[in-house]
Amino acid sequence: MNSAELVHDFGLPDALRFEDVPGGLVRAVVNSSAAEAEIYLHGAHITGWKPRAQRPVLFVSSKSAFSAGKAIRGGIPIIFPWFGARSDGTSGPAHGFARTMEWELEDTHLDDDGNVGMTLGLAPNSATRALGYADFALRYRITVGSTLQLELVVHNCGNGTLVYEEALHTYFAVGDVHQVSVSGLEGTVFVDKTDGFKRKELGNEAIRVAKETDQVHLNTSAGCVVHDPKWNRRVIVEKTGSDTTVIWNPWSGKADAMADMGLGEWQNMICVEAANAADNAVHLPPGTSHKLGSTIQIAELAQ
Repeated sequence: MNSAELVHDFGLPDALRFEDVPGGLVRAVVNSSAAEAEIYLHGAHITGWKPRAQRPVLFVSSKSAFSAGKAIRGGIPIIFPWFGARSDGTSGPAHGFARTMEWELEDTHLDDDGNVGMTLGLAPNSATRALGYADFALRYRITVGSTLQLELVVHNCGNGTLVYEEALHTYFAVGDVHQVSVSGLEGTVFVDKTDGFKRKELGNEAIRVAKETDQVHLNTSAGCVVHDPKWNRRVIVEKTGSDTTVIWNPWSGKADAMADMGLGEWQNMICVEAANAADNAVHLPPGTSHKLGSTIQIAELAQ
C-alpha cells in the first residue's frame, strides 16, 4: 500500500499520518497530545519517539541508509530469527531478516489519553523460505504515548519446534556516553563478544562504557535503567518474556569503520536490548506463541 492508501485505511486525524520518503519507503508519523514518533513499515522499525516536552529518546545515525533491503542504523531494529551472525552453518544476513523486510500494517487506534496504537505483521515469503523459515508468523504491537510499549509475538505455525533468537535492538540517545551508566544487571554472567566470546561475571557495580562494548547478559529478566547525567534523565527499560539483555557501543575505532555511522556519533548512543539469545534462544512448540515485551519511560535523575 502507498501512503495515500494507508492514510485512507489507517490514518488518525490529528494523531497519525503516513508519508512517502526518499528510498521508496513509507513511514508512519505520530503527532498526538502524548508523544511524537516515526515508524517505518520497512522492518517495522521505530526511528523516533519522544514524549511531549522531552528530548528525543532514540538515536538514529545521520549516515543511516533508508532504502529497501538495507538495515536502518539506530532506532529499534527487530532482530529475528537469529542474533548476530547465523550460527547453524548456513548463510543469512546478520541479525536475521525481519529488520529489512516490509511489514504489513494491520490496525491503528487512538485512546482518550492520546496514545496511538499500531499492529504490524510479517508472514513467510519466498526469501524467508529460502533461508529455511516457512512456518512462523510475527505480530508487533506498538503503543506510542508518554511511555513506549512494545510487544513482539512469534507464532509457530509448523509441526516441529521453532528455535530462534530475537531482540528489540534499542539505540538510546544520550548526552555523553562517557558519563552514562546502566544499572540492573549487577551480578549477571555475560558473553563478552569483544574478548573472544569469553564468559564473565559482572560485579555489583553499574555498567560504564569506556571502550568497545558488546555484552550479552544471560539468564536475566530484570529491567535496566540508563543514567544520563548530562541530560539529567533516566531511561527506564522494563521487559517481559526476555531472559537476555545486550549492552552495545562500538566506540571510536569500530564506529569510524562503519559506513552508516556518522563521525563521532557513537558518543551519543548506547544500546540496551531486550532479547532472547545464545543460551536463552526460544524453543517454541508447534501451535504455540511467545511474547517479548519492552516498556520504556523517561524520568529525571534521582537527586
